[in-house]
Amino acid sequence: MKTFLILIIGIVIGAGVVWYWVRKRKCGMSEQEQIKQERKEKILLALRNSKGNKIANNDVEKLVGVSDTTAERYLDELEKEGKIRQVGKTGKFVYYEKI
Repeated sequence: MKTFLILIIGIVIGAGVVWYWVRKRKCGMSEQEQIKQERKEKILLALRNSKGNKIANNDVEKLVGVSDTTAERYLDELEKEGKIRQVGKTGKFVYYEKI
């Protein structure tokens, strides 16, 4: 009887932990998504405060401490969201400005 009671308590606690974990994952952003969003907000803030309202890929790399590819990805996402636009096509003369 005692073993059965311990088993039932274990199942209830296990189910509670799983329910909490699933609910947490569905309700909010993951930690990575939160970091990404914070970095994108930091990029927009830097763009507003920058001289000439321009920012380049290298500036973003240094600002948020990410690789060239990640900086480019953030800038592309902000561009797709309609928050910034790219000026120039390729190379070191490409910069981004706020719309």
